[in-house]
Amino acid sequence: MEHIPAAAWLTEAASAAPQHGAGNLLRIVLVVMVLGCALTAWFLLRGYKQKDD
Repeated sequence: MEHIPAAAWLTEAASAAPQHGAGNLLRIVLVVMVLGCALTAWFLLRGYKQKDD
């Protein structure tokens, strides 16, 4: 594994960014899906809570 200076790595990453396509959009969609599933599961399962009166 070779050592790449930080400036060279940063410029290489910036020049490759347009080639990645919908990476950020896909991350956002996945995060929203996971949060939506967790919220839906909480909403549906909260009715099954046992009340000890």
